[in-house]
Amino acid sequence: MTADLDVAIVGAGVAGLSLAFRLRQAGRSVHVFESTAHVGGRMRSVRREGYLIDTGAEMIGTHGYPATWRLMRDLGMSEEDTPLIGGDLAMWREGQAHPYVGDPRGMVSGAGLTAAGRVSLAKLMASAAVRKRSFDVDRPEHTPLGVTTVREFARRYHPDVHDYLLQPLCGGFFGWDTDRAAAGPLLSHLLAVGPTKSFRTWRDGMDTLARTLASRVEVSTGVAVQEVTQTPEGARVTVDGAALTARQVVLCVPAPVAVDLHSGAPDFVRACEFQPMVKVVCLLDRPIGVGGASWAVEVPAVENPAFAGFILDDRKHPDRVPPGRGMVTLFAGADASRLLDLSNDQVVDTLVRQAGRYLPDLAAACRVSVVVRFRHGLPMPTAASLAARAAFVRRPVSSIDYAGDWCVQRPSSEGAVRSAELVARRIMADNPLAVLRG
Repeated sequence: MTADLDVAIVGAGVAGLSLAFRLRQAGRSVHVFESTAHVGGRMRSVRREGYLIDTGAEMIGTHGYPATWRLMRDLGMSEEDTPLIGGDLAMWREGQAHPYVGDPRGMVSGAGLTAAGRVSLAKLMASAAVRKRSFDVDRPEHTPLGVTTVREFARRYHPDVHDYLLQPLCGGFFGWDTDRAAAGPLLSHLLAVGPTKSFRTWRDGMDTLARTLASRVEVSTGVAVQEVTQTPEGARVTVDGAALTARQVVLCVPAPVAVDLHSGAPDFVRACEFQPMVKVVCLLDRPIGVGGASWAVEVPAVENPAFAGFILDDRKHPDRVPPGRGMVTLFAGADASRLLDLSNDQVVDTLVRQAGRYLPDLAAACRVSVVVRFRHGLPMPTAASLAARAAFVRRPVSSIDYAGDWCVQRPSSEGAVRSAELVARRIMADNPLAVLRG
């Protein structure tokens, strides 16, 4: 019996679109289904009144993003599409922003750490550098730290290392709980990416890669997949109530969504946890911000557990706003899950009020506020997910597979693109004719 589809991909985020592109390159016929009206997932951007708003991912790395750079080259893109952000990342401590977090200059300026904290950080960096090869981003379950949590790891050092470096990085960038998040994948990512001064952004919005990929593959948006089941011949996909057959289905959605769609999901998929993310983007009538050249400020939980920090988007790239205007993105802290179900007005009121401690001109300058919520924001590696990952990696090729940043336990667009590369290899290795074509 002939299948309706060759390869069906569920989810038009960067993982799904990257996988579709790679499989198309190898000669497979692929169709992507996306339940929302747009592509990009957590890398979507919104254009409004001349403002360019990144709803999810905020940056990519010059270093530590090899799969992304390979994909860009194959798409005919270059570094000109991803300018350096410039400026620096700052840490809030005791009433002021301290620049050069994650930058060698921070060892001189302090970057929010006390002298004792800097000495302790230097010891951490020296130890990590010696064992750098042991921190492989493709094998997060095999780092020297095992399932040690971030907080447990930080106890080896001065309290500043946790309170004014690791926790703000985890909480601000990823929404992680350091009492439960594994330290190994975090250090692997930080060692791969390197200094914050090498961070880049997409000139035309963080959805640039997704939009480019979507133009090269077949995508149906606004089409919801309700269920995926395995069959003797392949898989069945229930799409808007209708059943379609496919030789191969790949779920490129957050792990909890994949479990809802496929009841036979492996233990690793069930063990993967996601942290919510809530932010408010304020469109301003003028630029505001802290002094210096900092484009983002992290707020540690010891300073304010309800507020994780902010990005000055007009400093991230000046073309993001109309001339003479400004834009600021505010991030919820540990209580992001509590904000998920509040009204937009309540979320705006909460975060703008919290941000007023650091940006006193914000409320007066804000013209429009845009609320962004991700119930499944970013994957958080835990002892349970790391323990189950080895079996997941060794699993035999099946007619139902998975891709996403959570598959490599790396909450970043690079994690999504890399997982797509790895799954494409798995699928093509099971198809000798396609391998010969490649």
